Parts: sequence; structure tokens; C-alpha cells
Amino acid sequence: MAYGLLKGKKGLIFGALNDQSIAWKTALKAVEEGAQIVLTNTAVSIRMGTIDELAGKCNAPVIAADATSVADLETLVDRTMEHFGGKFDFMLHSIGMSPNVRKGRRYDDLDYDYLQKTLDISAISFHKMIQVTRKKDAMNDWGSIVALSYIAAQRTLYGYNDMADAKALLESIARSFGYIYGREKHIRINTISQSPTPTTAGSGVLGLGDLMDFSGKMSPLGNATAEECAAYVISLFSDLTRKVTMQNLYHDGGFSSMGMSRRAMRLYEKGLRFEDVILNNLPDDDEQQ
Repeated sequence: MAYGLLKGKKGLIFGALNDQSIAWKTALKAVEEGAQIVLTNTAVSIRMGTIDELAGKCNAPVIAADATSVADLETLVDRTMEHFGGKFDFMLHSIGMSPNVRKGRRYDDLDYDYLQKTLDISAISFHKMIQVTRKKDAMNDWGSIVALSYIAAQRTLYGYNDMADAKALLESIARSFGYIYGREKHIRINTISQSPTPTTAGSGVLGLGDLMDFSGKMSPLGNATAEECAAYVISLFSDLTRKVTMQNLYHDGGFSSMGMSRRAMRLYEKGLRFEDVILNNLPDDDEQQ
């Protein structure tokens, strides 16, 4: 059901690749709620993915841009404003990639050139995106900028590797720029700490399936899906959240507030461990409790 939350608003969405992407689902939801959008990704990602299909569904142009390139971002913002005939109201940063993760390098054996790329792609691109937009005065007052994060920014999760460092930096950028852009133009900047989600990027994380199973068992509401995350993003783009800024907002079914769930405790009472249940597919008697 659509509520017209973004009627008359215009926005720029980074990172849609295919129909598994949170950015893809956010784009569809934004248009459903009345917005006009521009889609962007790298030229390589556009060729590899199916973003043209999304563009057709959203009646939106696709503008290729490398978010780590200030020159590309300047061109992107100029062309976006030309398309809209003026300023826009929201942006989504849904970008993340670690060469160390892709190459199987452990956190205690990082390739530092890869680390620089991880930070540039996954976090510093957020700073560049905001800085270029601000310098060009491209956003309307009371606009909204959102980036996707993960709880590994606060807690160590095996296998997430140097992406945890990138997410911590991403959240810091949201706070620092949220103060500057907020006091000047009332632009709000937030990050969403989403449940582990089987997107194309997320699937590269070591043990993602086990991590999803664990967090699903620990969370009282279960893992949040990509579709549910998209709906949450829309709420932050809307005027209903005009005074929410500089926050890292957990969208994880309650996982971030849990210590030990009843389901987990019952497994230990039976002499089982989570890894026994997950890795060996042993029955969980409390599946419905």
C-alpha cells in the first residue's frame, strides 16, 4: 500500500545492481510513494547488473559514475539537477566492497592497498558524495541523506573483516557532516544498521548464511529483509522524520539489543552449541517458540 510519503520529492540513488539490492527495492518503493529518481552506479556495475530493467520500471535515467571520483560525482550531480530542473530532496548511499574479503585475506593479514580501496569505496565515497552535493548546493532544505551500515561497526563479527572498519568510518562521516549540513540547510544525515542481508555484496561475507541463521535466532522479530529495509529508508526520506539526524538506526529485529535469547539458551541447556545446529543441521525444537 502506498501512502504518498514522497509525493513531489526528487532523489538520487547510488548502488542498485540487481533485484537483490536494497537500493533496487528502495528505488521501486520511492517511486511507488510518489518520488522521481535518478539511478547511478559504476559503468562496470551497470554492464554487469540489470539496472536498465529497474530504470524502465521507475521511468528513471541511469547516469554512470564512480563514487570514489570527485570529478564523476560533480558531473553526476550536475546532470541530476539538469534532469530534475533544479535541486533534489534525498540521496541513498548503498555502496560497499572489500577486495580483501573477495580475495580471502584475513583481518590479521590484510593487503593495505586493498584496505585503502575498501575504505574509499565503502565509506570515503559517502564523504565525497555529500561534499560535492553541498558545494553545488544541490539539495533542498530539509532534505535527507541515508547510508547503509552494519552492526560490525560496533561489534566484532567473524568474517566481516575490514568492512567493519569501513562501516565505522561511514557512521562517523554521517555524524560529522550531519552537524555541518544540518545547521546550514537542515539536511539530515543518518545511517541504517541493517540485518545481514543476502544481497550480491553481502553474499561475499564469509559465513553469511550462518550469520543470518544466528541473528535470526537471536532477534525477537527475526532478521529484517531487504524489502523491509527499503520501507525504513523511505520513512527517513519522508517529512515524518524531519528532526532525526546524525543517528545510526538499527533495523535488525532487535538483534543489537540482545544478549542471550531463549532459543539460544535452550540449545545450550540441551548440550548443543549454535555451530552444531547451524553447521550440522541438527533440529531446533524451539523453532516456533
